[in-house]
Amino acid sequence: MSAVAASRPTPIAWLLAPALLLFVLFFVLPFGVMVLMSVYSANPVTNPNAFLTTRHYERFLFDTAGIYHDALWSTLRIGLITTVVALLIGYPLAHWMARMQSRLGHALVLMAVIAPMLTGIVVRTFAWMTILQDKGVINTLLIQWGVISKPLPLMYNEFGTVVALVHIYVPFMVLTLTGVIGRIDERLEQAARSLGAGRLRAFAEVTLPLSLPGILAGSLLVFALSISAYVTPSLMGGTDVLTLPMLIAQQVGTSFNPNFAGALGVILLLVSLAIVVAYNHILSRLSGEQGLA
Repeated sequence: MSAVAASRPTPIAWLLAPALLLFVLFFVLPFGVMVLMSVYSANPVTNPNAFLTTRHYERFLFDTAGIYHDALWSTLRIGLITTVVALLIGYPLAHWMARMQSRLGHALVLMAVIAPMLTGIVVRTFAWMTILQDKGVINTLLIQWGVISKPLPLMYNEFGTVVALVHIYVPFMVLTLTGVIGRIDERLEQAARSLGAGRLRAFAEVTLPLSLPGILAGSLLVFALSISAYVTPSLMGGTDVLTLPMLIAQQVGTSFNPNFAGALGVILLLVSLAIVVAYNHILSRLSGEQGLA
């Protein structure tokens, strides 16, 4: 009886089962299919003559024109810049929200942060297009005021893409950081100031090190969302910006080559995981050094 009872699933296992099932169905299975497609010459289901090959990865690695390499670098560069800018904007706002004494004020600021998330990404991207395009709000006003004689190149480049992505993803950074900073005891910073540290030094040596887990979580979340974005770079970047998700969409929808698209997806995932592991390692070492200090 005891062996039978021990083999029965626990209540926690039953609670975790739906989440595990969703994870397998919507992540493991699609990723497995993508990896399988990337190492076949064609779709093995519809084409019995399909054979195992590495030519899709060789096509990327030995790209003489540099199109695929440039697309990967552009994707990572846009993701890194978006993450850094979102962190610079989101951290002060999150710190202010976490230290706000008024519940009403905190609720109003929280609503202001969440409000853009209630609008679709496409709508927000089109809104930025009306602001940044050659005949948009900014260029029209600057020309009317005589500040410039011709429109500034604010759109159809990486600048416009980053601006729109930061606006879309900075709430994720703020919400992640607010929870972490809110759990840091204010008395620690007050104790540092009572021992002679200034406001800036107390923040740099107390609050900032303790908020590194939030910085890590928020940065990884924004970076992952930025490098996988398709709609915003395709609308804001025009023909001057080519990211790997856009290239994958072209391979599937235009070139009808899902096998090469699968290889591109695997490469993007592997490179992103390498950056995430390196970033996590660096922050962990910094956190450890701060703790030893």
